[in-house]
Amino acid sequence: MKVALCQLNPVVGDIEGNVARLEETLAGLRTEGPDLAVFPELYVTGYPPLDLLSYDWFVDAAEKGVERVRRVSERYPETGVLVGAAVRHNAETGRGLHNAALLFLGGKELLRQPKTLLPTYDVFDEQRYFDPAPTVKKVRFRDRLLGVSVCEDAWNSPGMPGPRRYDRDPVADLAKAGADLLLNIAASPFSAGKEALRLELLRGHVERYKVPFVFVNQVGANDELVFDGRSLVLDRNGEPVSVLPGFEEAVRVVDADGAASGDGYEPESRVSSMYRALVLGVRDYARKCGFEKVVIGLSGGIDSAVTCAIAADALGPGKVLGVVMPSKFSSEGSIADSKALADNLGVGLEKVPITALFNSYRRALKEQLAGREPDVTEENIQARVRGNILMAISNRAGRLVLATGNKSEMAVGYCTLYGDMSGGLAVLSDVPKTTVYELARYVNRERERIPRSTMEKPPSAELRPGQKDEDSLPEYETLDAILERYVERGWSEKRIAEEGFDAKTVAWVAEAVRRNEYKRRQAAMGLKVTSRAFGIGRRMPVAARYGSG
Repeated sequence: MKVALCQLNPVVGDIEGNVARLEETLAGLRTEGPDLAVFPELYVTGYPPLDLLSYDWFVDAAEKGVERVRRVSERYPETGVLVGAAVRHNAETGRGLHNAALLFLGGKELLRQPKTLLPTYDVFDEQRYFDPAPTVKKVRFRDRLLGVSVCEDAWNSPGMPGPRRYDRDPVADLAKAGADLLLNIAASPFSAGKEALRLELLRGHVERYKVPFVFVNQVGANDELVFDGRSLVLDRNGEPVSVLPGFEEAVRVVDADGAASGDGYEPESRVSSMYRALVLGVRDYARKCGFEKVVIGLSGGIDSAVTCAIAADALGPGKVLGVVMPSKFSSEGSIADSKALADNLGVGLEKVPITALFNSYRRALKEQLAGREPDVTEENIQARVRGNILMAISNRAGRLVLATGNKSEMAVGYCTLYGDMSGGLAVLSDVPKTTVYELARYVNRERERIPRSTMEKPPSAELRPGQKDEDSLPEYETLDAILERYVERGWSEKRIAEEGFDAKTVAWVAEAVRRNEYKRRQAAMGLKVTSRAFGIGRRMPVAARYGSG
């Protein structure tokens, strides 16, 4: 069976545009004549539509989009169209919506298979909107029996790490019912290492049921989620017949019964995939929000340098403006490094000194600041002056401000509200500091784009004489190791200390994470690239008093 894997990048809410892209794709496939064209989960609305699904007018529009897909299929009677959509159901109880896979052929609906397993962990909250499938059923198509599932339906198989979340296994049910070709349409978000886990999962299904497997995943970025694609077909031995590229749209016709390509398939390296995810995240966030250009505050440090490189690769150097905002505490080296970075990347560079503005603030606040030696108050004023400058440039020039803070800083509050946290998108907010250096080395893999001096000097906010990050923080290698265990794995302080970390340091880090939840609530949206980000997938109280043992 010839199957077209349609790995597309829908825009959330743009039902008309998404269906038009589907129509265009089918027209382009006419000469190849696939038996079946497969599109991702909730493709009609884009994923995730979130609370748009709570509005009747939006669901009405989604169902009109489905009807348009049905009519489009009339023009291609030789090709089935399998697509994901939100559709109403008429059960007497429940929320009234299904996240369904719909199969059309020649204008007729052959299958409406709702999603069975509705995830409610991390970034997922599908039980808020949908009801689960009451049953799963195979469908006869041509001379085949298809077993169709939707994303999470494939993620409850034996051998999965951690406890099983569900008591149903839709893929097993379809295989036991006699399906001789398994298909899964998905909107499976990227996180570092997930590509390998996903491949292992799908191979496990094939090894158990000895039938080919077709997996079609959404690609692109919607808000903080990035989707890497990597759609594929596995033969009945679990070997790849074809694998689509990651982080880009692709449409390919594959023989689902074909032999393995023999080319091998190795998941992309962690650093390479993270970098490409961030590039795609910036490009799509800007494009889908209507921005053509961005502005970044350049400090001469590693975070702003990596953010600038990502932006240049995402949008093109001509769309990126770097702004240096030196104060009396800024080193000449930092200014020189920012200029060298801009020259290497080919981005624009402007200079706006802040000393006069800082002094104006101090004069205006003379009475309020009197009686105490300068402290973090004056440091934060400098950061907020810089944030205001960037936002003014954004307003006047229509540039999206990219915040440059990393996950380590965000975790422990080593950042300033309304200062360096200002912006429309926080590019590195899910990237630990040690990984930022790995990304910098990746940027420089072919030539020096980020100056060597930027990579070698000790990190510093340069808000007071001789300041270094590690005057206030544990060494980043230690800090990131503790944060990975505390934030991403959910370990207790005691368990982390038992691994050999200093107990006082662990306690300080954990308390800093808890204490600075209020800052993260007000932070710019950040791109998710790890298993647990400070975003919609992490919901912690602010006005609370608790420890972690």
